[in-house]
Amino acid sequence: MDELLSLLGPELTRQSTNYRAAIKPKQRLAVALRYLASGDSLVSLAFSYRLGCTTVTNSVHLVCAAIEKMKMERFLPRPTEDTWKEHHHCQYFNYKKTFSIVLMALVDADYRLRVIQVGDFGRTSDGGTYAGSDLGKGMDTKTLNVPTSTSLPGAAHLGEMPFFMTRMVVENAFGILASRWRIFHRRINLLPKNVDTLVVAGCILHNFLLAPSENQRFLDEEEQQGRHMAPMRNMGGNRPSRDACNVREAFCTFFNSPEGSVTWQDRMV
Repeated sequence: MDELLSLLGPELTRQSTNYRAAIKPKQRLAVALRYLASGDSLVSLAFSYRLGCTTVTNSVHLVCAAIEKMKMERFLPRPTEDTWKEHHHCQYFNYKKTFSIVLMALVDADYRLRVIQVGDFGRTSDGGTYAGSDLGKGMDTKTLNVPTSTSLPGAAHLGEMPFFMTRMVVENAFGILASRWRIFHRRINLLPKNVDTLVVAGCILHNFLLAPSENQRFLDEEEQQGRHMAPMRNMGGNRPSRDACNVREAFCTFFNSPEGSVTWQDRMV
């Protein structure tokens, strides 16, 4: 209100006469703002401020006219073509009809995020985002210290299996990240720059929980007393039902038959 008063004060000032004192600009502005904010009648406002109904009516009109004159060009200018393009948040609008940013990462075999890039616009295609990102450029210029391409020992007969397994590891890494930090399962009501910081923090915590030497989530030596084991109650005889035994035997027979067995299964036992 003080800022408005400093701008509108000269337009609301009236000269006092010998018959009556002029209404102060601050009171005129208060009456007009109260009328606009509350929707009360002019008669009710006149009673509340102990002013005449005509005075209240003139004050409201005077303030509104002053606002239109003093602030029109700044807060309600005629739009230009460039004005419509100044809404930068549209760049985050994606094909799912929502707003999103992109998280890209290089993942190792232990589900850790080794290199991340956060903040690209959600409306851009995956290929376009990767090609224009620092991560993609780093991969192309080989500046991310990624090992050079080489054949895996004994992988010649596996065909495309290594690609499927690699993709599964990457998808599982993002799944672990989202499952541990449920904030990534819903919309985040923050500014884009704050969302970027939140995502980076989530990735760091993800790696922290996957590093037992850093957070002591796992025991690094044998402990005989069982103090670190959760207590377990007696589950009874643990004897399976006849139907369960039949299902187990059926699976056993199938996986040891020529139709259900694979060549490498005996080496994995």
